[in-house]
Amino acid sequence: MILNPILGWLWCLIHMAIGLFDLWSCLSNKLECYLISSELLSQYQILNLERLKCLGVVLDSREAKNVMEVKQLLHWFSTAGIKYVVLYDIEGDVCANTKSPHCSHGGMVMECLSGSDGKEAIAKAANLLYSASSKGCNSYTTYTRGYDKMDTVFTEAHMASALRAVGCGGPEPDLILVYGPVRCHLGFPAWRLRYTEIMHMGPLK
Repeated sequence: MILNPILGWLWCLIHMAIGLFDLWSCLSNKLECYLISSELLSQYQILNLERLKCLGVVLDSREAKNVMEVKQLLHWFSTAGIKYVVLYDIEGDVCANTKSPHCSHGGMVMECLSGSDGKEAIAKAANLLYSASSKGCNSYTTYTRGYDKMDTVFTEAHMASALRAVGCGGPEPDLILVYGPVRCHLGFPAWRLRYTEIMHMGPLK
């Protein structure tokens, strides 16, 4: 009888401790973000972006509708000295507001992608591989299964070459920043994510 109240109080204390730790972590993160944006931390005043050749930005469908905030984000990237930005939103709202999928601003090249681009690219590359295979291209590996059945094997290198051939290759981002509530890349073209670091940034504010 005495053990049950003790276990109940112990559970409440553990739950309270975890809640306080989570609250402290959230507040410290927000404070650090404020100090960084206010340029009050000296270690973040000078950014070394030499290794960042290409930056990917993934926007949730709700975040992509905030046109002014997206423009401010791109302006900050350009001011920071980033040379190439791949901007992706699954519904294509950003692409609809730009005149061309590729544009430049202040020395920064911006490439716009949407969810339909990835599907169309895969379909074009698959058709190209099928056409080349049906014409008897010898660059693809074949092996015999059974007595008279021959299968064609397409490797990752073949798919990458086909994607480049149809104009859907593009550079692979060194870093992807995800803005939105979901911690995933939301359908960003997978063939451009082989060695990419993905960081979840939360809502675009």
